[in-house]
Amino acid sequence: MNSTTPKLLDQLRQSIRSRHYSHRTEQTYTLWVRQYILFHDKKHPREMGKRHIEAFLSHLAMNRKISASTQNQALAAILYLYRHVLGLELEWLGDVTRAKASQHIPVVLTRAEVAEIIRQLEGWERLAVSLMYGSGLRVMECLRLRIKDVDFAYGQITVRAGKGRKDRTVPLPESIHPALRAQINTALAIHAKDLAEGFGEVKLPYAQARKQPYASTSSHWQFVFPSRSRALDRDDAVIRRHHLDASGLRRAVRIAVSNAGIRKAASCHTFRHSFATHLLESGADIRTVQDILGHKDVRTTQIYTHVISRGRHGVLSPLDTLTHTVPK
Repeated sequence: MNSTTPKLLDQLRQSIRSRHYSHRTEQTYTLWVRQYILFHDKKHPREMGKRHIEAFLSHLAMNRKISASTQNQALAAILYLYRHVLGLELEWLGDVTRAKASQHIPVVLTRAEVAEIIRQLEGWERLAVSLMYGSGLRVMECLRLRIKDVDFAYGQITVRAGKGRKDRTVPLPESIHPALRAQINTALAIHAKDLAEGFGEVKLPYAQARKQPYASTSSHWQFVFPSRSRALDRDDAVIRRHHLDASGLRRAVRIAVSNAGIRKAASCHTFRHSFATHLLESGADIRTVQDILGHKDVRTTQIYTHVISRGRHGVLSPLDTLTHTVPK
């Protein structure tokens, strides 16, 4: 890559951080911009236009068989580069064709299936899955949970800067209070040991790090699910303890689903789908469920009505109305 590219990627990272986007967004946008530049033989984005972007997106779709949602993610990264890093608000930016994503009905587990999967788990993985199902959390929202955001008195959890960088509150199931308190005590013990050894810092959100940098060693900012070891932060070369990695939890869930004998394609996100569906089945108002899930549009939440009552459309199959015996 030419000498200007590293500077451009650094500008991209700085811009993303100034807008308080997540670290994952920073990594993803940097990856797509880098691939876009490499695809066009390291040509500078200022020298490219609409046809170059569409050629790259076509390559992703036709040659790499990347899904529509991932193509749109790549497009979002490139458009961010032009608008917020290069400062180019060109007429054609809004005309770049976006891939149309297919709408898939989510996989939903029954209550019995959820209980059986949880029964197959133990330790922190069991608690994390219980939180994802009991509070409707995404996997990273669960693992990034800070001690200060757990409110036992009011029975709720505050999710900070979730998807769309919005805060929201979700219910905290009373049945997991003992396990969650024990996990928090474990996290505090790990933090105390880190402090005694001259460490104890945790990564703070960008705004908080600027306003109260001393808060990085406070107990209430620590992660509920701290990683097993400290690590060097590549951003500023400070040794910190991060949260547990999602790959371990995803692997544990895959094994638990298999051991439970469940044939559905269930993943960590399936517990969030099941949470929403079971709430609606129990008579919860769809707007309430929308708020808990953090959906911007109620139409996103409406997809969970697909298993409520009888069948996809809430109707009784005519086969079940027949009075004669159906041949076996």
